Amino acid sequence: MAAAVNPTSLESAPRIMRLVAECSRSRARAGELRLPHGPVATPVFMPVGTQATMKGITAEQLDALGCRICLGNTYHLGLRPGPELIQKAHGLHGFMNWPHNLLTDSGGFQMVSLVSLSEVTEEGVRFRSPYDGDETLLSPEKSVEIQNALGSDIIMQLDDVVSSTVTGPRVEEAMYRSIRWLDRCIAAHQRPDKQNLFAIIQGGLDADLRATCLEEMTKRDVPGFAIGGLSGGESKGQFWRMVALSTSRLPKDKPRYLMGVGTARFGSALVPTGNLQLKKKQYEKDFRPIDSNCTCPTCQKHSRAFLHALLHSDNTAALHHLTVHNIAYQLQLMSAVRASIVEKRFPDFVRDFMGTMYGDPTLCPTWATEALASVGITLR
Repeated sequence: MAAAVNPTSLESAPRIMRLVAECSRSRARAGELRLPHGPVATPVFMPVGTQATMKGITAEQLDALGCRICLGNTYHLGLRPGPELIQKAHGLHGFMNWPHNLLTDSGGFQMVSLVSLSEVTEEGVRFRSPYDGDETLLSPEKSVEIQNALGSDIIMQLDDVVSSTVTGPRVEEAMYRSIRWLDRCIAAHQRPDKQNLFAIIQGGLDADLRATCLEEMTKRDVPGFAIGGLSGGESKGQFWRMVALSTSRLPKDKPRYLMGVGTARFGSALVPTGNLQLKKKQYEKDFRPIDSNCTCPTCQKHSRAFLHALLHSDNTAALHHLTVHNIAYQLQLMSAVRASIVEKRFPDFVRDFMGTMYGDPTLCPTWATEALASVGITLR
């Protein structure tokens, strides 16, 4: 069962989100996060910088693309180079020379990604290091301690994470443990005035367990919430229904972070019609940019033919150029989504986007059609 909330242990959380506009039909929100390292317009795409850097792109380039928040990994940074060294560099911002906001995860996801190296108990998670085999305990208190040392603007609770394809008693156990661990994280948090602790909603694909978790965790006055435990192999239909359930019961005046969603892979360039697999022979003599409407440095300077050649020679510059474009594409897409919400034309934006992506509405995946219909946006 969940631990009882002790009101005396919870300070009133700062309100870090300003709601700018809301779609009257779908409830899609445009907002602004007010964080220590500057405002962040939402909705926003957050690039992942696991070990204090994005793969294939520098912090300066990320800044130039307009990115104002990115993610670091507590588990890996806690092992290498370690919180003590990073703290001496004036925190993770100074260590990676990043002037904008940072979110650090708690290390919980490694329960899934490093499942063969971990053991979960009420105390925490025992890991064998993938680097040297040494055993370490990541408890809720230790996770928060490391994140306090890193100095990130948003920190995440340690949650008990199981794969979204797991069923049975383990899912319920993990959900209730995540609630108890949230209370331990709140109690251990030493910098609530400077770092915003987010709770993580668990419950797998069980609607009743998710509803219970939502009811319990929203009793805690934390600055924001994440929807966790998804995008791990479940069907898209299961995925959107759990997201819809979660968003319907989360506070309207607090930010929501949908964790772990992303599909771009090496060699693939994101475009409005889907993606381009630039290794294919059809791009060998194609001198157009990836996307003629994209303003990123890759599209302004390089052709599909050039990138095709780099990919076939295994040149690491290909990773760099594609990363620049794919991050720019997703940042620009979120900016366009936000503008459509503010300008009260979000349903039309969605229809236009899906029309460009699929052409005929009948070709749109059933799960996407059903998800949109559930919030009042019909494609047909």
